[in-house]
Amino acid sequence: MTSPASAERAVLHPQVSESEHACPGNLIELGDSRQRLLTHRLYSMVDRPERIRQFMEAHVWAVWDFQSLLKAMQRHLSCVDVPWVPSPDPQARRLVNEIVLDEESDLLPDGTSASHFELYLKSMAAAGADSRAIERVISGLTEGQSLKTVLSDEAVPAAARAFVNQSFSIIASGSPHRIVAAFTYGREDVIPDMFRQLVSGLAEQEPSVWGTYRYYLQRHIEHDDEHHAPICRRIVAGLCGQDPVRWAEASETARLALEARIAFWDAVAEQIEASS
Repeated sequence: MTSPASAERAVLHPQVSESEHACPGNLIELGDSRQRLLTHRLYSMVDRPERIRQFMEAHVWAVWDFQSLLKAMQRHLSCVDVPWVPSPDPQARRLVNEIVLDEESDLLPDGTSASHFELYLKSMAAAGADSRAIERVISGLTEGQSLKTVLSDEAVPAAARAFVNQSFSIIASGSPHRIVAAFTYGREDVIPDMFRQLVSGLAEQEPSVWGTYRYYLQRHIEHDDEHHAPICRRIVAGLCGQDPVRWAEASETARLALEARIAFWDAVAEQIEASS
């Protein structure tokens, strides 16, 4: 039986060939950063319930700031102001709005909708993971506190604070090709391979506890691998065009995003080791 999410996906995201996904002239240089991230020791350590919970309590910060990177992309590639005016690139506008629809209001199996951040919080609740720190940050922001203020809370892990600050420094650059490069190569391009390693470890875990988390991971693998990553690579190519300076800046930012994730994973791995 086709799920509501699958049915919606078939309408919104028709299948396209590899040639249509290709981005000629893609000159992104990542060095060994991508491979080092994908072979990080953390993935093999997340092998039992208490460690999965520890991982979730750290990873939720990346799930949250992912949404801010995405909204920064949307702000630069489409018009989110009033009065509305058409943004310069209709294709990029459509592509980024498709991603926002998936990430900010995905259709769930029961027919309801939620952002992937809200879905992650639900999975944390089901698993018994502690989400109080991130929820305090969200509450503070909702009340009008500044990002600097909410992140200074002692409940925010230092490694998470550093990771989030790196993302927001990229956002603050105001550079569309840098922001999209960070989102593409620091998030969408690597998430499927990272999450596949985690999903395999959940296969034999109790469905009532880990089912929502497994669904979250599988949705990201499905969305990012099949649709979002190719879309984002296409947008990067369009923004950089034939400009070698832009390609160099995009490459530098992509590497910074990957290295920030590696440093974050280093800290999480050390925390897990210390508590074992």
